[in-house]
Amino acid sequence: MTTQTFGQIIDGVALSSQLRADVAQRIVALKARGVTPGLAVILVGEDPASAVYVRNKVKGCLDTGVHSVFEKYEATLTEADLLTRIAALNVDPSIHGILVQMPLPKHIDPLKVIEAISTAKDVDGFATLSAGELMTGQAGFRPCTPYGCMKLIESTGIDLRGKHAVVIGRSNTVGKPMAMLLLQANATVTVCHSATPDIGFHTRQADVVVAAVGKRNVLTADMVKPGAIVIDVGMNRNDEGKLCGDVDFAGVKAVASHITPVPGGVGPMTITMLLVNTLEAAERAAI
Repeated sequence: MTTQTFGQIIDGVALSSQLRADVAQRIVALKARGVTPGLAVILVGEDPASAVYVRNKVKGCLDTGVHSVFEKYEATLTEADLLTRIAALNVDPSIHGILVQMPLPKHIDPLKVIEAISTAKDVDGFATLSAGELMTGQAGFRPCTPYGCMKLIESTGIDLRGKHAVVIGRSNTVGKPMAMLLLQANATVTVCHSATPDIGFHTRQADVVVAAVGKRNVLTADMVKPGAIVIDVGMNRNDEGKLCGDVDFAGVKAVASHITPVPGGVGPMTITMLLVNTLEAAERAAI
């Protein structure tokens, strides 16, 4: 009989490094065929959090050998001008992925911008067609954060087939695609959200819980089944101003078999999966 272990940290930094090393090797092979994966990152305005995210994405490109084009525009950029720039990048053969950092200034419709990106270059996996490909099990681009979460779960060595997974959150960028990916892995999936009367009722039955609502302590130790895997997607600040997730880490760590920390869990994986998607876009273009 095996003894249940608790509180094992799923190290997103270490897993991210492994995956990036694989990406770098595949890029070397692709460059030998005369193709360098290219990612265009567009930032509009002065949002400080967006500036940090973009800097990390550009650094990830440099570290792995992806050709990065970073374009920064004033918040006054018109929607028409942004759409014109995206149209030009869509037909640029040196660019395999296009990412427009959200949020955008209020006068620009984010949906219109996302839909303007060619599906072959939608490495964020946010467009309607990409969402449809995920829904129907086709080989499109998976949104980077849920894709990273799946890799973190896989790294525990636990087979999801027949397991009960609960996703807290129903956003188009994390919650919904997360549920789809868990379904593809043959888990039985429950999605909880702000209108769910008793979230704890569902999470106490779950073998895997993914918390993705952007609200501190949405998942506490009394809501977790002993031995469950807990993935914390949240990025919040505590009373001392330190980065924390959606999960009461100290409490839940004592109950969960595996748990992701914040920072150092899902965050590094999101950028890594963006690099994986960009590489895959280049590999498809090279066929």
